[in-house]
Amino acid sequence: MGVRILIVEDEALIRWALRQKFEEQGFQVDEVETGTEAAQALGENLYDLIMLDYKLPDMTGLDVLGRVRERDKDVVVIMMTAFSTIESAVEAMKLGAYDYITKPFDMEQLLRTVAKALETTRLRREVRELRRHLAHDYGVDRIVGNAPCMLDLFALIRKVSESSASTIFLRGDSGTGKDLVARVIHYNSDRAPRPFMNITCTAISETLLESELFGHEKGAFTDAKSQKKGLFELADGGTIFLDEVGDMPPGLQAKLLRFLEDRTFRRVGGTSEISVDVRIIAATNRDLDKAIEEGQFRTDLMFRLDVVAIDVPPLQERGNDVILLAEHFVTRFAQDFRKPITSIDDSCIEKLKSYRWPGNVRELRNVIERAVLLSQGEVLSSDDLVVGKTNRHNDAGQVSLPPGGIDLHELEDELVKQALARTGNNQTQAAKLLGLGRDALRYRLDKLGML
Repeated sequence: MGVRILIVEDEALIRWALRQKFEEQGFQVDEVETGTEAAQALGENLYDLIMLDYKLPDMTGLDVLGRVRERDKDVVVIMMTAFSTIESAVEAMKLGAYDYITKPFDMEQLLRTVAKALETTRLRREVRELRRHLAHDYGVDRIVGNAPCMLDLFALIRKVSESSASTIFLRGDSGTGKDLVARVIHYNSDRAPRPFMNITCTAISETLLESELFGHEKGAFTDAKSQKKGLFELADGGTIFLDEVGDMPPGLQAKLLRFLEDRTFRRVGGTSEISVDVRIIAATNRDLDKAIEEGQFRTDLMFRLDVVAIDVPPLQERGNDVILLAEHFVTRFAQDFRKPITSIDDSCIEKLKSYRWPGNVRELRNVIERAVLLSQGEVLSSDDLVVGKTNRHNDAGQVSLPPGGIDLHELEDELVKQALARTGNNQTQAAKLLGLGRDALRYRLDKLGML
């Protein structure tokens, strides 16, 4: 669909001149003389750009601008005004107009302004569509589960999402889905249009973590060749998810506490106080009471984090949710791997229910992914599932070292070839079968002369 422009102007000559110029550019053009006709056109069509005169026979351009914003928040509006009403046009920009041009106007300059305005409309609609998809993907109903503890969790997530709580604390074992809960809270709150930033506090060194969170000034340390904004600035108006906050170094704990108390911070090497509005969602799988006893975590920081606490239950407490999740993952991975699997049989269900799942949902996901990838049938059975360390170690065809020994390099090469054959030469899937990264597999294929 091409670009569609609405011209709202009571002077016929100006409407004609604009129409001629826009149609030369390949745009579709509608034109009206009054605000009333503009309102009718807006109700019938979706426009990419509106050229709006400030003074109309029946109302002002500001009145029309208000109606435009009620119907379409993404479309850009360029005000047209005489020299005597420039101040009014500037006021219109404060109310949401993109720009203004004065009469008589230079057509070439107008086309440059229009090109920028149309790009703004395109970007706004792309962002809105992306946010719509994110809101759908991270809706509360997208979390799989029917167990009573999960229904309680869903209710709490909805309540917290809609609240003004600036600090939320997620507690739960590793693999329970705390990161998913954090995203659901963000995308179901009024902060959804703003950024969601996440960082794992154990993934990088203390110095780098401080710089990532708070930013740094040029020259703050050896490699600081330019100023850098940290996550707290970049996420202004949005949400920061601090995963594994229980493992945050003591020095940074003090700085995080200070930020939580007054919502201000300084960049590394900086002297200016920077104020931002961000919601902090922190998560940990550590026993913080024990960490406090051992002197590894600050008591005052725990109290500050623990204002609104959400416990994410382990999978073994969720009853038949393990089956719901397994079916969900089977459908997903069967589609990803183009497998004909449509269901799981009774033996598979019993095996899923009898296992304790110490790795929680993450472990279940990995087990189902592997099972779907290796399965040769249309129904997943217990024979397809490899759960627990003992079974996993015994899985490779009950391999044992022959009495006369073996050439390890030949065995490795043979396993690589088998993995490729089983996955139809799909390197990504073959790498998963072998527990390798794709680059590591490609290294071995190059060594075998198979690239």
